[in-house]
Amino acid sequence: MKKIYPDAAAALEGLLFDGMTICAGGFGLCGIPERLIDAIRDSGVKDLTVVSNNAGIDNEGLGKLLRTRQIKKMISSYVGENKEFERQYLAGELEVEFCPQGTLAERCRAGGAGIPGFYTKTGVGTKVAEGKEVKTFDGEDYILERGIRADLAIIKGWRADESGNLQFRKTARNFNQPMATAGKICVAEVEEVVPVGTIDADCIHLPSIYVKRMIVGAPYEKKIEFRTVRQREAA
Repeated sequence: MKKIYPDAAAALEGLLFDGMTICAGGFGLCGIPERLIDAIRDSGVKDLTVVSNNAGIDNEGLGKLLRTRQIKKMISSYVGENKEFERQYLAGELEVEFCPQGTLAERCRAGGAGIPGFYTKTGVGTKVAEGKEVKTFDGEDYILERGIRADLAIIKGWRADESGNLQFRKTARNFNQPMATAGKICVAEVEEVVPVGTIDADCIHLPSIYVKRMIVGAPYEKKIEFRTVRQREAA
């Protein structure tokens, strides 16, 4: 089956619709599917529910979709330094479901594994627990969290072979892997594609069965959220 598409717009053709739920990989600006996000913006699809650790920063990453008001709801852990995210949330223009980071990762992993829900101690006795079932195990309270399934997963990989087996590079592995499995369809962008057999089987982080479509997004510009430099010493 042909998995490699010429560009992001082609890879997303026929998959986008208003009101859909999208799982997006990445952490801050690390390991985010930049080309796919741009294509979603350009498509004009709206009323999106986006599941992601955060929403990038202003005008970068998912911040682009916030600027165009295409996101209706965010399920995330961190508002971070995204001023537009913060402004829309405080103004009641954006629905936000805050979720502890580890719980969010597990909700996506569980959804991808066919597990509809699980109990965790994280959030017990806080606002996170409001409206959720509480159950006692061995004298300790746990809250029920639901697994997440999305209509589409968009992820960023380091490299892939021609069949769609993926490797992630270092911390970019964090949310990309569980997001990929949580989507009914997963579209990946990677920095390079190599022949089948090039990647050692023990080094495959995401098997090709999860990847339905793929693009090469390189070259990428390395963006840094906070650039800190040492004060230049006087001559």
